[in-house]
Amino acid sequence: MPSPLENLEASGQLHPEPLDPGEYQGLVASGCARLADAENRDLSLESRFDLAYNAAHALCLAALRRAGFRPVNRYIVFQTLPHTLGLGPGVWRVLAKAHQKRNAAEYEGFVDVEERLVDDVIGAGRTVERALDALPGI
Repeated sequence: MPSPLENLEASGQLHPEPLDPGEYQGLVASGCARLADAENRDLSLESRFDLAYNAAHALCLAALRRAGFRPVNRYIVFQTLPHTLGLGPGVWRVLAKAHQKRNAAEYEGFVDVEERLVDDVIGAGRTVERALDALPGI
């Protein structure tokens, strides 16, 4: 029976690709640095949101790349968290909401973020970071 990730590959949403340790380490380093910057309350809320979202995306992409896949679109890295890191809906739903807000800002020029969402995205990113840290070395 195929795994959920293999099913997403069969549907064309993921492409198999061997892990590149340098890419993985770069994604994790970028995600951790951006999360730290997102916690800087001296920055504007919009900047903090952008940093938090992109940090979480980099970390989730690292998890998917570690599993041997590359996504076709940005959103799928959040949807696959239950299968890459065993994380539940409490994490990926926050990141899915952030993705919607990010798209509205990027494609429609409509920036509508609140402090609570930024804090939740940072928290979700930290959860992903801890889950990656708990994995054995590559």
